[in-house]
Amino acid sequence: MRLVEPILAFQSELETIRRDIHAHPELSYQEQRTADVVAARLTEWGIPVVRGLGVTGVVGIIKNGSSERAIGLRADMDALPMQELNTFEHASRNPGKMHACGHDGHTTMLLGAAHYLSQNRNFDGTVYLIFQPAEEGGAGARRMMEDGLFDQFPMDAVYGLHNWPGIKAGTFAVTAGPMMASSNEFRVTVKGKGAHAAQPHRGIDPVMVAVQIAQAWQTIISREKNPLDSAVLSITQIHAGSATNVIPNEAELVGTVRTFSTGVLDLIERRMSEIAGGVAGGFGAAVDFKFKRNYPPLVNDKDKTAFAIEAMRAVVGADSVDINVEPTMGAEDFAFMLQAKPGCYVFLGNGDGEHRIGGHGLGPCQLHNGSYDFNDQLLPIGASYWVRLVEMSLAVGGTSA
Repeated sequence: MRLVEPILAFQSELETIRRDIHAHPELSYQEQRTADVVAARLTEWGIPVVRGLGVTGVVGIIKNGSSERAIGLRADMDALPMQELNTFEHASRNPGKMHACGHDGHTTMLLGAAHYLSQNRNFDGTVYLIFQPAEEGGAGARRMMEDGLFDQFPMDAVYGLHNWPGIKAGTFAVTAGPMMASSNEFRVTVKGKGAHAAQPHRGIDPVMVAVQIAQAWQTIISREKNPLDSAVLSITQIHAGSATNVIPNEAELVGTVRTFSTGVLDLIERRMSEIAGGVAGGFGAAVDFKFKRNYPPLVNDKDKTAFAIEAMRAVVGADSVDINVEPTMGAEDFAFMLQAKPGCYVFLGNGDGEHRIGGHGLGPCQLHNGSYDFNDQLLPIGASYWVRLVEMSLAVGGTSA
């Protein structure tokens, strides 16, 4: 590894910052304390700060030289509404809230890069440090954009990073093109006719209609879309009835759809609606079909991905960069930023949990698990990647970001 030496020297301070943020998790659009910590540190290091985009978002601005080139580096700040199982000293002090996805580490790595860049401006242009709220279902990226992120801070490209358990600690993984799926949810109410369960002929059973719809939907995946196009249609909840001897009036199907392309998503949404209506109509029932598109697919720009790969290799070496990682059906609202600007989103391996100190929970060190903890050994690695990305993108005498 070729880490930035001053960042290595600053690692203990970064660990202190990270563990402080971990101990004080805040949910989407409530990240007031976290934003205060970020803004205070940036101000202490002489970095101008703009607050309020996306409610609690923070943008730091580091300029050097005369070039009009600019790039954005993004970190998410919010925690999850879940109980932490760890009992070590920096475990959550806010019941029912936990940094179980590593956003505390993401924020701290970007702060580490900010500290170095504020003192070592070996670049020509502008770096926008984007500390984003509400990634966990709140679409904070879109909210910051709606509040003028790219208008107020014009940039040529934007980059993101996420720790990834199960990948060897300190190694990077990325792929050009689709890397994470769209996130969508549906809620379909089947409206039948209630009756005594001993006299089913006097009613229209919405439960049986719902079962038929559930089975028929799977043919969209297996028989209607191109087999080469990946997609998931998962029914995660079925609600109906309140007594064993009553056929209810309604039954509800709830779940999620994930795709890597908008075209496939359009097909699935349309056919789900048509099939639900057709099946229900055939049994004399009706449906109320609701489909919500949350996050679009995350698609990495080919050229910016190639550039990011060079920056990653400059930090950890070519052997520690997987350039063809398998895309995941998980979703990320950084996808909104990549729809507006070219850029690249990468994974940084968090390992398998061996880094956890005494007092960690007995569960696995996986994202969204109560026993998770971010690997502090990644702090100088991620921060060094950001620095190299800036220095290479905004190289003195260069022409493009």
